[in-house]
Amino acid sequence: MSYNVLILGASYGSLFGTKLLMAGHRVSLVCTKPTADLINREGTVVRMPIKGRAAPLDISSKALPGALLAATPDAVDPGRFDLIVLGMQEAQYGAAGVRELTGRVARSRTPCLAIMNMPPLPYLKRIPGLATDALEACYADPGVWTDFDPALVTLASPDPQAFRPPDQPKNVLQVGLPTNFKAARFDGADATAILRRLEADIDAARFDPGDGAIEVPVKLKVHESVFVPLAKWPMLVAGNYRCIRRDDMIPIRDAVHGDVAASREVYDWASALCKALGAEDEDLVPFEKYAKAAEGLGKPSSAARALFGGAEHIERVDCLVRRIARQKGMQSATLDEIVRLVDERLTKNRVSAG
Repeated sequence: MSYNVLILGASYGSLFGTKLLMAGHRVSLVCTKPTADLINREGTVVRMPIKGRAAPLDISSKALPGALLAATPDAVDPGRFDLIVLGMQEAQYGAAGVRELTGRVARSRTPCLAIMNMPPLPYLKRIPGLATDALEACYADPGVWTDFDPALVTLASPDPQAFRPPDQPKNVLQVGLPTNFKAARFDGADATAILRRLEADIDAARFDPGDGAIEVPVKLKVHESVFVPLAKWPMLVAGNYRCIRRDDMIPIRDAVHGDVAASREVYDWASALCKALGAEDEDLVPFEKYAKAAEGLGKPSSAARALFGGAEHIERVDCLVRRIARQKGMQSATLDEIVRLVDERLTKNRVSAG
């Protein structure tokens, strides 16, 4: 049995989509019309590093057993799908056309798996004791999430690092760090069963580049704990957002390893916050493992690149984590400085745009 999966976002979403296509499922990508036309004409290409191979492997959707379609937001009926993957950045859900589609997604009551750094508000409502009303100010358009049933929304930690090469067309995605998507189960058994089936199918899928079938990294791992995706928060606070400085940005590697003691301190602080919410040690990633992975992250984070590219909105996980920490009586001077720098740069960008 193959599932029909809708993915909002054809950039990062094409990575998850490629894994589904390898497993024989049907994927529809939501994107702009020029990108949709390009994908429907030429398919997608995910450039994947493979252990033991000198050069990354280009995996074309046209060579995979699943079926791929791309469409604009207005052309999509969410009720036709078994699962909807939220693969855009948080601010994009309020954009014209996408906002209306997001509303139809909520009303369709189709299970939604978010692969976002910024957790959707209905997912946060699944965390016991969290006052989510106080968190709405961190979202570009919190009203987007009003009609979602928290029981039908879950989150996967978007640990795989990927980017669109600037010299390539928009149907090409390059993977820098091929780690796994770590998803929390849904509240209900039926929706969780879909995730479990996809997990098994992706794990079993192989790709033949011409010299024999091989296993391709980036798997879906489904966990019972609702807290597992929050393991990304210490990474974001210690690495991604510390790429942002007052006048410039630095690679994640330099943000982490430029001052390892400071990185460890804020990483451990964010981990302690996750534990205060209910996470266990096994839900989280040790600092040493993250620091080792960060050695290969030679580019600034997407948040930093967007800020210094003039973006008026970015995902404000920094703001979110600080507000959640306040609810637990916790505070970090490092995080306070991050929030200040992001606020300052966003203000400059909005003044320039206005």
